[in-house]
Amino acid sequence: MPDKQLQALLETAVVFGLPMTRAFRGITMREGVLIKGPSGWGEFAPFDDYTDVAAARWLDCAIESAFGAWPVSNLDEVAVNAIIPAVSSAEAAALTRSAVLDNGCQCVKVKVGGTLADDEARVAAVRDVLDAALGRGVGSIRIDANASWSVAEAVKALRRLGEYGLEYVEQPCADFEDIRQVRGQVNLPIALDEAIRGTAMPETLDLREVADFAIIKVAPLGGVAACLRLVEHLAMPIVISGSLDSSVGLGPSTALAGTLGTTSPCGLGTGTLLAADVVERSIVPVGGMIKVERLAPELGALMQASDRVSMERGIWWRARLAAAWHAGASKRAGSLIGSF
Repeated sequence: MPDKQLQALLETAVVFGLPMTRAFRGITMREGVLIKGPSGWGEFAPFDDYTDVAAARWLDCAIESAFGAWPVSNLDEVAVNAIIPAVSSAEAAALTRSAVLDNGCQCVKVKVGGTLADDEARVAAVRDVLDAALGRGVGSIRIDANASWSVAEAVKALRRLGEYGLEYVEQPCADFEDIRQVRGQVNLPIALDEAIRGTAMPETLDLREVADFAIIKVAPLGGVAACLRLVEHLAMPIVISGSLDSSVGLGPSTALAGTLGTTSPCGLGTGTLLAADVVERSIVPVGGMIKVERLAPELGALMQASDRVSMERGIWWRARLAAAWHAGASKRAGSLIGSF
């Protein structure tokens, strides 16, 4: 039966490629796979450096989306933050201005972790635009170092960047003990991302003495139901964030946010980073909000997205889906598929 279930997944699988408006974490083309089931479409798009075991949780999420059910949402739409990649200060200012004036965002997440001078110039530019457009101190800034700092680097950077009125810093260091040391030396809230989704059993973590916020990413953590259990276990403030998803792939994250009734801006405003999508018009913030909804790909956009992927990459993605299935998804999510 498991092999028949896997074959059924592969028969519906469509590999896609979505060009980015600019490089983001070294990515210029966002690739992944869509699968179809009786509940709708699911997205399997783990980044290339994820292990098969880690990718299996992404497949859990895709299978849940295609074959399972999400809880009834308590919200029609959720607030989101804009995101500023590691770009020049001038580009950061322009992107922030567009996020505020065109998309209505009042919260901005800024990528840091390069040189301190470049990071500060970027954060300062964002703060200047927010203050000018919204009023001094109205807009909020989050920064994300993606675990790139040592303890000494983090303390130095955060003492400097903290002067710009930050809501929190996300994942300053990779190691829990390093983060604990940083937290003891810097008066700035800390959020954890990679330290949660990179753990084999995140449901066993106790983060309350290490961090102030938990970043919950639905696809890497195995889907909506798994995240609801994790949120209950962690018993701390959370921020729901995405994984550079397509507009179809955003569905599980909005479902989780809507179910929880979250009011903290979610990191789901990444549609502005996509130059094309699997739907004709990407989900982007309107008035700082996006709808809680399940979307299906649109045929023309999906065909174009599929054509952007080479035959070799298409084979690679299908093999990767199969590897993720055998690495754990078949045991956890296989029961949702049932018998074909």
